[in-house]
Amino acid sequence: MKLAVFDFDSTLMDGETIDFFAAELGIEEQVANITEQAMQGKLDFYESLITRVNLLKGLEYEKVVKIGKDLPLMPGAYETIKALQAKGYKTVCFSGGFRVGTEPAKEKLGLDADFSNILHHKNGKLTGLVGGEMMFDFSKGEMIQRLQRLLGVHRTDTIVVGDGANDRSMFKFANTRIAFCAKDILKKEANIIIDTKDLTQILDKI
Repeated sequence: MKLAVFDFDSTLMDGETIDFFAAELGIEEQVANITEQAMQGKLDFYESLITRVNLLKGLEYEKVVKIGKDLPLMPGAYETIKALQAKGYKTVCFSGGFRVGTEPAKEKLGLDADFSNILHHKNGKLTGLVGGEMMFDFSKGEMIQRLQRLLGVHRTDTIVVGDGANDRSMFKFANTRIAFCAKDILKKEANIIIDTKDLTQILDKI
């Protein structure tokens, strides 16, 4: 068995989920600035996540769900996932973002699993609170080790694909490390770099 783990925001999905939510409140620029700094490794990921989600307080949860279902997938996402599965890979998504985005994408793409965070809501609106499996800078590294042990997959049969600083922790546990349209901080950890928004380019590199 082999394992391919993809980041979600700006990797499997073309954009940042939280920016789409923030646009509904007219604070997209403010939230996007914090996201950018976090992805460059200039801010603690956990603190940046808490700060950004708090800014979404009061947003109608129904809108959040609708946006999550309609997020634009990255060009080549369908083809790449199907090709990897045909080669015997289990395909998984790790996201410091949110289940309302990753779960619909998992269904559309036929991924084997998604691991992400959950936006707390009450009385039909976001409370500004968040919890889940991918809250910290080290979360992806911990989860990939768990999956490798569970599935009996060695790092030599593991592919990781990401774009930002919080993907570094999972890059430590894979021999094939793909920086996809990535920040410089992640490119330094990669052995394959793709700078074009076309996930099928991965297939020529592995």
